[in-house]
Amino acid sequence: MSSTRNARNRRTMRAGIALAVLLSAGAGLFGGSVDFPAKTWGLSFGNSSEFTGLRFNFRDSKVVRITGVNITFWMPAKDNKDSVVHGLSLGVAPGAGDLKGVHLGLLGVAANKSADGICVAGLGVAAGTSLFGIAAGGLGVAAGDDLTGLAFAGLGVGAGRDALGIAVGGLGVGAGGDFTGVAVGGVGAGAGGSMAGVTIGGLGAGAGKDMVGLNIGGIGLGAGKNLTGLNIAGLAAGAGERLTGLTVCGLAAGGKEVTGLTVAGLAVGGQVLTGAQIAGGMVHVPKDGRMVGFAASPFNYIRGPQTGLSIGIVNYAFHVDGVQIGLVNIVRDNPRYLKVLPVFNTSF
Repeated sequence: MSSTRNARNRRTMRAGIALAVLLSAGAGLFGGSVDFPAKTWGLSFGNSSEFTGLRFNFRDSKVVRITGVNITFWMPAKDNKDSVVHGLSLGVAPGAGDLKGVHLGLLGVAANKSADGICVAGLGVAAGTSLFGIAAGGLGVAAGDDLTGLAFAGLGVGAGRDALGIAVGGLGVGAGGDFTGVAVGGVGAGAGGSMAGVTIGGLGAGAGKDMVGLNIGGIGLGAGKNLTGLNIAGLAAGAGERLTGLTVCGLAAGGKEVTGLTVAGLAVGGQVLTGAQIAGGMVHVPKDGRMVGFAASPFNYIRGPQTGLSIGIVNYAFHVDGVQIGLVNIVRDNPRYLKVLPVFNTSF
C-alpha cells in the first residue's frame, strides 16, 4: 500500500515539475510571465522581473530582483549580470549579479558580483567579487576578490585577494593576498601575501610574505619574509628573512636569521643562529654571521663568533664565548698552539 502511494507521489512530483517547466518556458517565449495572485508576489511561471514568492523560470534574463524561492532550469543569460536573488535558488546552474541565501546547483552556482550564504554545486561555485558563507564545489570554489567562511572543493579553492576561514581543496588552496585561518591543500597551499593559522600542503606550502602558526609541507615550506611557529617539512623549510619557532625538516632548514629550536636531517644554516640548532650533517653560519645558543652536528662551521655551546665531531668558530666539545675543535682567533685542540676549546 505504501509503495503504491510512494509511486503515485513520485509520478505527481514529476508531472508537477514537467508542468512548471512547460509553463515557465512557454511564458518565457513571449518574454513575460504568468503570475498568481499578483504580478509581483505569489506564484510565478516565466521570466518575471521583480517577484516575491515561489518562481519557476526556464532561463533568467534581465531580472531585477527575486525574493523567495527561485527555480530555474538553465543557466542565466548574459544580460542577467545585474540581477539580485535573495532566498533559495535551485536549478542546473543558478546565478545572478548578487546572490544571498541558499543556492544549490546541479552543475554550478555563479554570481557576477557577490554570493552570501550557502552555495553548493556539483562542479563549481564562483563569485566575481566576494564569496561569504559556506561554499562547496565538486571541482572548485573561487572568488575574484575576497573569500570568507568555509570552502570545500574536490580540486581547488582560490581567492583573488584575501581569504578568511577554512578552505580545503583536493589539489590546492590559494589566495592572491593574505590567507587567515585553516588552509589544507592535497598538493599545495599558498598566498601571495601572508598566511596565518594552520597551513597544510601535501607537497608544499608557501607565502610571499609571512607564514605564522602551524605550517606543514609534505616536501617543503617557504616564506618570502618570516616563517614563524611550528614548522614541519618532509625535506626543507626556508625563510627569506627570519625562521622562528620549532622547525623540523627531513633535509635542511635556513633563513637569514634562525631562532628557536631547529632540527634537520642534513643541515641548518643562517647568518644569525639563535637558540638550539641540531643537524645530522652540518650547522653553518657564513662569514660575518654569528651563533648564539647551542649547536649540535657532526660539523659545526661557524665563520663568525660563537656564544654558547657547540658539540660535534669537528667544531669551527672564529671566536668562542663558551665551549666547543668534540674530536677536533678550532678557534681561529686563539694563539697559534691553542687554535686546534681535542676534546674542547674556547677563546683564550
